[in-house]
Amino acid sequence: MTAGVREEPRETVRSRTPRRLPLPTLLAVLVGFAAVGYRLALLFADVPPTNSDEATMGLAALHIARGDGFPVWFYGQAYMGTLEAYLAAPLIALAGPSVLVLRLPTLALYALFLLLSWRLTRRLGGDRWYALLVVAVLALGADRVVKNQLIAGGGYPELNPAGAALALLTVGLCVTGAGARLPRLAAWGLIAGVLLWVDPLILPYVLTLGALLVAWRWRELAGRAGVVLAGALLLGTAPMLVDSLRHGRNPVAAVLAAGGTGASADWADRLYGGLVLGPPLAMGFCSPGRCATWQLWWAFAFPLLLLLAAFTAWHTLRRTWGGPRSVERVSAGVRLALLGGAAGVLAAYSVSNAAGRTPIESSRYLSCLAVAVPALLWPLWQAVRPLAEVESIKATGGRAAWARARVAGVGAVAVLAGVLGTGAAATVEVIRAAPAVHAEADRHRSLVDTLGALGVRHVRGGYWTCNRLTYATGENVLCAVVEDDLRPGFDRLPAYRREVAADPEAAWVALAGSPLAARLDARLGPEPGALDVVTVAGWRIYLPRR
Repeated sequence: MTAGVREEPRETVRSRTPRRLPLPTLLAVLVGFAAVGYRLALLFADVPPTNSDEATMGLAALHIARGDGFPVWFYGQAYMGTLEAYLAAPLIALAGPSVLVLRLPTLALYALFLLLSWRLTRRLGGDRWYALLVVAVLALGADRVVKNQLIAGGGYPELNPAGAALALLTVGLCVTGAGARLPRLAAWGLIAGVLLWVDPLILPYVLTLGALLVAWRWRELAGRAGVVLAGALLLGTAPMLVDSLRHGRNPVAAVLAAGGTGASADWADRLYGGLVLGPPLAMGFCSPGRCATWQLWWAFAFPLLLLLAAFTAWHTLRRTWGGPRSVERVSAGVRLALLGGAAGVLAAYSVSNAAGRTPIESSRYLSCLAVAVPALLWPLWQAVRPLAEVESIKATGGRAAWARARVAGVGAVAVLAGVLGTGAAATVEVIRAAPAVHAEADRHRSLVDTLGALGVRHVRGGYWTCNRLTYATGENVLCAVVEDDLRPGFDRLPAYRREVAADPEAAWVALAGSPLAARLDARLGPEPGALDVVTVAGWRIYLPRR
């Protein structure tokens, strides 16, 4: 040893050696980055296609960014909070209005959902390989799935990360010491309150996880902890409560009224749309706009797996009941709560008219089934694990036990392979459809450019044209909605109609070949008061003859 030089202990040197991530964790990180990167590439390709409902949220964000208004509800209705608009407003203030800017917060919410789901899987007792499997399943991006995750149309992108956060907080609240619980209770109440303002679709999870929390901590909740939870819940719902008191609105009645509008669907159609088409669409097993017969196998596997997972969790709860509150017992309780929430979401959707009338599009109401994936796939993973423990099983249970374990394990592997394979096939279909979606977006950009070149400031068009056009132009073009017979339609922002009506030179915009275009074509002609037409990229712009 050299004089004046102090040699460090071996333990200190060893502790400075950088730790490597375990292989399954590293793979999960890579899969997560690939999933986010895939969705970012879709956004640059204008996938999924935007619409006027998403543009309505964009207009709310634009108004917030400018300080022109701070809407509580999606314009034109008294339900569905505008959280997505507030998240996007700072970006729109910096970069201006665009679909990409509007969707960057939803992409961040998806990335957060992946992270929270990985963490939730680990907290529920899953090993790193199982957590990798959960991330891989949630990384797949079929048509309905990426629409739910990326379109900022109100209420869907934020549900899954918030639901996973509630489940994680519930685990923590049930296993931590008293000193660490008050901040978690405040966070639980705040997230639950915000969810109730944003979209009540997540309510079944709030109820089941809340019931578990009360069952576990009811003594504390009767005191200061209950006050903290209730106060945070009220804070989260404050936008909804304040607006209801100021304007006398009832958001619960508004939601129920919206769910019951239109012609009633018969029960056969509701159950087919909810139980047969719903689970495969919601879990990302179907191609864009349709669900092939071979992709419907999940409709039969899903309820069986739901029951099996619930039975497994209940069995664990009963086995540990009466003993100390172990992590295993808490994990089983949270898994059971997640499965109960998923069952509630599916049941509520299956009895609705939407499931029978518009099952393909309305399957978005089942988007939060993804929150329960760590609990849903649990029994499959438990059946797969023994395949790696051949000698141990033979030594303890003999060849018969090994034969039973092998049959169960091979069956579980087949189901998991079906989940990944079907989801991957549906993801490929999204990629194949991307060029057509991108071409449609290019045609709309040509329409916007042409209106600018013509100096048009006010137009009339169909519902699915108007707000999309207004947002794309940053309100440089204002649009009033008309029906195909030229009667006034549903304007989510009535002020636009008043401005358009005040302009005698307001134009009309319609898709080429649409019923509205056919009606307007009848008004073409050389006489005064007739219309001239300018055709651009599949759109027809009708200008008053001067």
